Amino acid sequence: MTDTPMNETPQTPLGRRTVLLATSATAATLAVGAAASDSPGTDTQASPHTAPVAAAAVCTLTKELTEGPYYLDGQYVRADITEGKTGFPLKLALTVVDDDTCATISGALVEIWHCDALGEYSGYVGNNGHDEPDSGTFLRGGVLTDSGGVAAITTVYPGWYRGRCVHIHVKVHIGVTLTPDGSFTGGTELHTGQLFFDETVTARVGALSPYSANTVPRTTLAQDSIYDDGGAASGLLTLTALGGSPSAGYSGTLTLGVEK
Repeated sequence: MTDTPMNETPQTPLGRRTVLLATSATAATLAVGAAASDSPGTDTQASPHTAPVAAAAVCTLTKELTEGPYYLDGQYVRADITEGKTGFPLKLALTVVDDDTCATISGALVEIWHCDALGEYSGYVGNNGHDEPDSGTFLRGGVLTDSGGVAAITTVYPGWYRGRCVHIHVKVHIGVTLTPDGSFTGGTELHTGQLFFDETVTARVGALSPYSANTVPRTTLAQDSIYDDGGAASGLLTLTALGGSPSAGYSGTLTLGVEK
């Protein structure tokens, strides 16, 4: 296998744009307590019930990044995508806003997918050298944003595979139709991107079981071919520890600025 996975090479998609910042007055209005003052990638201590950031302190059009080779259509609409996968809890609170107005967008479907602790994607198990059950659905799915524009999703901290840093893929859709089987159809795709993780936190997580069983060399953010050190614009999560050790898990917050 090459160092860069097939179809996940660096790209400059049509949707890639420069960061748009709100005026200082707008930023002050949108700041949400102390949580909004945390810089992306921060590893802070908080209660598991810490409220998610409800809005961004700046209007930012989140950069489009490659979908990669591991997407599957028609995944489940559900708040918990773990399906019993081992790993440290990760509570995501992703706020979707209109990049022009900073207004939150309710009813948008935020869909994510990522690999397990051993670097395997459901539907593609074996690509990272492991033999395990492949249901085709673990660590995939999404939810509709609430009235405050927040999508709350429970998963586990991702592992890694050869040639890529630790990341989560994300799509934002509007106007989808929910189906009787728990999936969705139709709608308009507004954003395709990736979420990234602070290197210090990932190093702590990676040193512990079950992540330590992943013997594939880990690519860092600095070595990654897709992450461009763009901070929040490139999807760097703000991480908050949920306990005194990495095994207690983390919450991850980010505002996704999309163009409607």
